[in-house]
Amino acid sequence: MSHDLVIRAARAVLPTGEVPAAVFIGGGRIVAVGPADAPAPGIPEVVLAPDEVLLPGAVDTHVHVNEPGRTEWEGFDSATRAARAGGVTTLIDMPLNSIPPTVSPEALAVKQSAAAGKTHVNVGFWGGAVPSSLGSLRALWDQGVFGFKCFLAPSGVDEFPHLNRGQLLRAMDEIAGFGGLLIVHAEDPEVLEAYDTAPGRDFAAFMATRPQAAETSAIETVIAAMRETGARAHVLHLSAASALPLIAEAKAEGLPLTVETCPHYLTFDAAHVPDGATQYKCCPPIRSEENRERLWEALASGVIDFVASDHSPATADLKLAGGGDFGVAWGGIAGLQTSLAAVWTGARMRGFSLVDVVGWMSTRPAAWSGLATKGAIEAGRDADLVAFAAEEPWEVHADSLEHRNKVSAYDGAALAGRARRVWIGGVEDAAGVMVARP
Repeated sequence: MSHDLVIRAARAVLPTGEVPAAVFIGGGRIVAVGPADAPAPGIPEVVLAPDEVLLPGAVDTHVHVNEPGRTEWEGFDSATRAARAGGVTTLIDMPLNSIPPTVSPEALAVKQSAAAGKTHVNVGFWGGAVPSSLGSLRALWDQGVFGFKCFLAPSGVDEFPHLNRGQLLRAMDEIAGFGGLLIVHAEDPEVLEAYDTAPGRDFAAFMATRPQAAETSAIETVIAAMRETGARAHVLHLSAASALPLIAEAKAEGLPLTVETCPHYLTFDAAHVPDGATQYKCCPPIRSEENRERLWEALASGVIDFVASDHSPATADLKLAGGGDFGVAWGGIAGLQTSLAAVWTGARMRGFSLVDVVGWMSTRPAAWSGLATKGAIEAGRDADLVAFAAEEPWEVHADSLEHRNKVSAYDGAALAGRARRVWIGGVEDAAGVMVARP
C-alpha cells in the first residue's frame, strides 16, 4: 500500500507500551509502525514536538448530543468540535435527550440525517429500550446501533420512560436472542422514592437523595436478570463504590457484565462541591473522597472496565435553574472536551501511566463496542491519532470550551495534558464519518 504520511514521535503509546515510533499511514489506516528513525523516502512527514506523545484517539461511548429536538442543549457540530479539541476521535451518541429518541429505525434515520455533514469526529449511535419498543429491538439492531440503553428509574424526560423489573427481563431476553447488548442506568426507583426530599442548595442533602444503595440494588437486579436470560449487560456511570464487590463477584462467576465510570467521579469529591453549585449535579451523584479512591482502585484492577464522559449538557437556564437548588436544576455534567485531560491529571497523581489511560479511554472501549479498527496504534487500525502534550498545564475556562453551553463543573480546574493536533483517518482537517456496529 502507498503511504500518505509518516508521523514520527519520540514517545508513542503502542499496544506493547510507550516507545519511540514512526507511524506510516495510507488510505486512512495505519500501514506499519517502525522505529522512530525508520527511513521514509519521498513520504510527507510530521515530527512531533519533544513534549508531545502520540496516542490513539479516545473512544467515548457515552455522549448526549441531543440533536435533533434539543439542539439548543448541544448539537453534532458543537459536540464533535469539543470532542476533537479534547482528543476524542470517536463518540457514540445516546438515544436521549433528542426528539425523537432513538427507539426505532425511523428515529435512527432522523438522527443520522441530523448529523450528516456536521461531524468533526467519528460518530455512532445507541438505540433505546423503552416499554413501547420491546418486541421490536431487532430491527434497530440490524440498522447498526451498538446496543440498547435503558433506565431503571425515571430518565428525566417523558419521551424516554424507564423499564420496570418485568420489562427489564423482557428486554434482556429479547436482546439475548440476537446477541445484543443492554446498557443500563442502574438506580432503583424504590430506593430513590424513600429519599424523595427537597435538597435545596445543600449538596450533601442532594447526595443523600441518591444513595449508594440505589445503585447497588439496581445492579443486583441487572445481575439476576443476566443469570436468567444470558444477556450481556453494561452498567453505565458507576459512582457507588459499595457496588464493587457485587460486580467483582459477578465477573468471577463468568457473567458477561461490564462497567464504566466517568471522569467527574474520578476527579471531584463531595466535600469540595460548594452548596448551590449545580454545575456539579449529576445522577448518580459525585460522592466522597474515599469513594473516589475506591473507584480508581477498581479501574486499576479491572473491576471497572473503562471510562466514558457521560457528557450531558443543557442550557444555562436549565443547568442553573432555581438559583442553585439541586432539586430543580438539570442533572448532567458537560465534560467531553476535558475528559482525557481530567483522567490523565488524576492518573499521573496516583502513579498511573499514559499506557493505563489509553487502555481505559481508547483500547478497552473500542474493543467493547466492537470498533475493532480503533483504539490502538498498530498496523491495520484506523489512523485516528492525537499529538498529546502530556505535561502542559492549563486551567479550564468554561467560556472557551467548544460545547454549545458554557457551563461546566470543570470551570477553573487545573489540568495537565492538551490535544495539540488530531488526525482522523490520517488527515488533520478531516471531517468525521458515521460508524455502525460491525
